[in-house]
Amino acid sequence: MNKRTLLGTVAAIAALGLVLTGCVPERDQVSPSDTPSTASTTDPSASAVTPGGTASPANPGDSRVYDQQLAWSPCDELECSTVQVPVDWSNPDGPTFGVAINRHVALDSDERLGSMLINPGGPGGEGLSFAEYFVSIAGDDLLDAYDVIGFDPRGVGQSSGVNCGDGAALDAYYLPDVVLNTQADVDAARENFIDFTNNCRELTGPVWENVDTVSAARDMDVIRSVLGDEQLNFLGYSYGTELGATYAELYPTNVGRMTLDGAVDFLLDDTQLSVDQASGFELALSNFIEWCHTQEECLLDSDTATAKQQIHDMTVTAQDVGYPSGNDMDVNGTLMFYGIAVTLYDQTSWPYLMNGLNEVLRDRTASVIFQLANFYLDRDPSSGNYSSNSTEAFTAIGCMDAPLEDPYTIEEYNDFADSVIAAAPTLGFAYAAGTGCDGWQWEANEYIENLDATSATGPILVVGTTNDPATPIKWARSLTDRLGNASLLEWDGEGHTAYGRSNQCVIDAVDGYMVDGTMPSSGKQC
Repeated sequence: MNKRTLLGTVAAIAALGLVLTGCVPERDQVSPSDTPSTASTTDPSASAVTPGGTASPANPGDSRVYDQQLAWSPCDELECSTVQVPVDWSNPDGPTFGVAINRHVALDSDERLGSMLINPGGPGGEGLSFAEYFVSIAGDDLLDAYDVIGFDPRGVGQSSGVNCGDGAALDAYYLPDVVLNTQADVDAARENFIDFTNNCRELTGPVWENVDTVSAARDMDVIRSVLGDEQLNFLGYSYGTELGATYAELYPTNVGRMTLDGAVDFLLDDTQLSVDQASGFELALSNFIEWCHTQEECLLDSDTATAKQQIHDMTVTAQDVGYPSGNDMDVNGTLMFYGIAVTLYDQTSWPYLMNGLNEVLRDRTASVIFQLANFYLDRDPSSGNYSSNSTEAFTAIGCMDAPLEDPYTIEEYNDFADSVIAAAPTLGFAYAAGTGCDGWQWEANEYIENLDATSATGPILVVGTTNDPATPIKWARSLTDRLGNASLLEWDGEGHTAYGRSNQCVIDAVDGYMVDGTMPSSGKQC
């Protein structure tokens, strides 16, 4: 069972960063005086890169896209530009398209160290909008020292975003409950996926089959060069840690200072990844229930096991008959799961979940859960329109990163579902819904099989949260070991990722490394 099968259900929420936390303050901006010149590139290491379906890139560092100059223009509170990159990195001098970038210029020109790329996660998270938010939560020392560079990765948002149709088409594919009891059910799900993705390819064009993470990492090296930086400084969240680690494997000598927060150990066994993440959400739900029991308004049973059974029963009812939402769409099992899961990314969102569960228990309706699920989907509940393409992009990027496999059998599916549900009896059903990338027809040019080359990089800082539901702390620990020259910083807290949403200890540790080069001792806890 491919790891993207069930990581896809939940991990796209990572792109939301800090969910449901309200407004963010504005910051004064400083405009640059000129456009940086290009820098020379270093040919990539390919020690852990294996070819996929077509020829692997030949000397991508020689591509003419490294010779371009950037032109910046104001956009909202930041500045924006576009970087041309090859559609297909196996043809580095072939047709190109534009990757949209923006920047918040370093606030202290005397202390400026260069540029720092950021990525919010996903895959499918829009980096342009995230940059506007990031500068409101980052440490002052970091903002003094770096031009913060946001970018929409290939296939996302303004960077030739993948397109699978209008809101009705997305609803028809992503929202129904999928129950697989027989081989015929599995075969039908595969055919549905093939039809859906064929339509995506027709609407998107050739970028659709070139949105893999290795290609996005190569795009990052072009951005680094045209910004005038000899090395890439990077801070990535969640899936952004996979993107950063991939870059470090491809270009180990081009790595400057890199922080990977909410680490994904993407080289783990596929089933293990899904079991770990399902277990992480089960633990987060248990911690939520403990908190709920301290609230006078909480209607869940005072016994934790019984409370979890109540929540599980809600999901079964949602699948079987649905709950009225106050809209023309009932809350089914899929929407129930999205509405619950999105609140587990940050403990400040737990009151929303308590209110939603209270409504179901009290009134047998689910208007709050419906609103939360739509928030997860970037979907307007009134119009049914999706405000971003993050859901479609997640499918395309996740499936492109997964080597093609034989069609699933019902026996393989049942074994996988049993493992996940055993690890997460309350919410595991959602991880066993659908067949993921079964039926995917396109293959990436390259895949990362190990991270051996990263031992030649400068030190990398990995950050993990002890009770992170989406990227469990064990992944941060194992990724640190794989990277070789890396240190681990742990935040003892709830929710997904740490920098900017945890405490001053984490801010000081990350900024101390990114700005001053002082790496915290591995295993330090905040």
